[in-house]
Amino acid sequence: MVLGINKLLLIVSLLLISCKGNNKTKQLENIKIAFMSDVHLQDIYATFSDTDYKGIKNPLTGKYNTIRTMESQLHSTRLFNENYFAFLAALEDAVHKGIKIIALPGDFSDDGQPMNVRALRKILDTYSKKYNITFLVITGNHDPGRPFAQDAGKKDFLGEGGQPQAILSKQGNIENNGLQPIITQDVKEWGYAGILNQLSDFGFFPQEKFQYWETPFSSYDYENYTLEKALVVSRLNQRQYPISENLVVPDVSYLVGPQEGVWLLALDANVYVPVKGADSDSQNPKNYSGASTGYNNVLTHKQHLISWVGKVVKEAQKRGKTLIAFSHYPMVEFNDGTSELKKALFGSDKMQLHRVPKEDVAKAFADAGLKVHFGGHMHINDTGIHKTKKGNVLINVQTPSLAAYPAAYKILTVQSKNILDVETVPLVSVPRFRELFPLYEKEHEYLIENKKEQIWSQEILNTNNYQEYVTWHLRELVRLRFIPDDWPSVLKEHLLKQSGKELLVTATDSNGMSQIQSLLAQQNLTFLDFEDWDGYDLVFDFYRLHNADHLALNDIGSKRIKQYKILLGHLSQMEESKMSDQLRDFAKMFQKHFEGAPSGHFRIDLNEGTVQTLLNN
Repeated sequence: MVLGINKLLLIVSLLLISCKGNNKTKQLENIKIAFMSDVHLQDIYATFSDTDYKGIKNPLTGKYNTIRTMESQLHSTRLFNENYFAFLAALEDAVHKGIKIIALPGDFSDDGQPMNVRALRKILDTYSKKYNITFLVITGNHDPGRPFAQDAGKKDFLGEGGQPQAILSKQGNIENNGLQPIITQDVKEWGYAGILNQLSDFGFFPQEKFQYWETPFSSYDYENYTLEKALVVSRLNQRQYPISENLVVPDVSYLVGPQEGVWLLALDANVYVPVKGADSDSQNPKNYSGASTGYNNVLTHKQHLISWVGKVVKEAQKRGKTLIAFSHYPMVEFNDGTSELKKALFGSDKMQLHRVPKEDVAKAFADAGLKVHFGGHMHINDTGIHKTKKGNVLINVQTPSLAAYPAAYKILTVQSKNILDVETVPLVSVPRFRELFPLYEKEHEYLIENKKEQIWSQEILNTNNYQEYVTWHLRELVRLRFIPDDWPSVLKEHLLKQSGKELLVTATDSNGMSQIQSLLAQQNLTFLDFEDWDGYDLVFDFYRLHNADHLALNDIGSKRIKQYKILLGHLSQMEESKMSDQLRDFAKMFQKHFEGAPSGHFRIDLNEGTVQTLLNN
């Protein structure tokens, strides 16, 4: 009888364990995490705490707006104003999809200004309380710009009569353009202390609802974790490291267990290298350079981060946790293997090539055991895969910015412990994105009246949805900044002055004309089709593909892509000369961008280290 009872108890125990395991699996499968990177939030309705200045009155809404000029937006790799509406639209979409965890991989503010960080906190507070969303935030190079607060401001806010308006935290010697500068402390740039004080509820500090939380500097582990211990080590003065012999700066990285079965590793990869001649005052912001280089400087100045990642990986494996890392910067080359070609053609200081992580970065984190990482910073859509000699594989998912083409965010769905699905969600429809257009019309009138050179195209104000708008933003950015600043003059002159047909004829010698005509016939094309576009369209679509990867294919269109591939194939085989060398490099770059890893809707197998396109991509 006793033996029978023991057997019964054993069976019940096994059933309970099985049910508990099944519940964990079920919980794991239900986890969806949204990644919204490079929001660059600016409070377009800002009111200042120390001045009566309200901004400019919008005739459409009757409200006052504190916004930057369209001129400044179209010379920047990001929007400053409409991304406010885009962020709200992305949050609403995530709510509609039932997502309860949202990660912000850095550059969540314009430049860490009090007015913008407070606006972000207000938005996150609203959505976390109303919809029970857990927000997990990590810093980028724009938040903070330096580890400690500094005076700042912008000269290109939009003022009365369409003029630029300077808003500064400190009176300075600036060119007087007719409008007196507005002085307010609300546009200074906060350091870590000010930002974390405002955003303390969003991952930077432990909370009772978290199952686990630690930093690179904490000494406890999962088994002896308590909230009380975590609160002690979460203080900013407990999260610092020496950047030089005399200077100490914060590192606000953290590991968090927001839900059963998953750990999220938020890496603060900001490295503020001391400038030449720096003094011994750690809190002097002038002692540090900016942090935009990212992980290349982690290798030289922040090695403790790599060691900590290795420790966390082992603990995650031991505890049966699916570990997902995110930070502001990419860990793997994001140019589809074209970085060296781009350096040869444009120069190492162009195309943001200084931000490309060295192969040693990917190797270090892959050999530390990290398998998947979500990054931002570059405002592009991409998937990078790095395999080391040891057989370790690191998959880097680049999350696009909400403030630039191709405005989108990523949704990660944990299908099982080792299977992750990633969906890229473009922002097509954004309510109210045209709300500021009447103010831009005033600005355009001012520029015309004052005979300014290279005025932005008013056609951007005819766009009907947000996707069209960010596409026009990129088009004008290419015209006003990228082509004038980055392109070799000989190549620029050759490409921009010819139609697609003329470019194809140039790339084809007389002996190859019959061959090209046969090829066109096979593709159901004629030479006339190549007259529908010119060299500028080709360059613009190169940037679309560079920025959006697979998301650009529908925007460019299958017929145009067929034409481009034919032309690029011939350009890449031209005989050697100074011009043909540049054309060949350009053609090879363009071709490689068609060949990148899946980046739209895809599945990651952590065991196999593979990325596979899903059918509805």
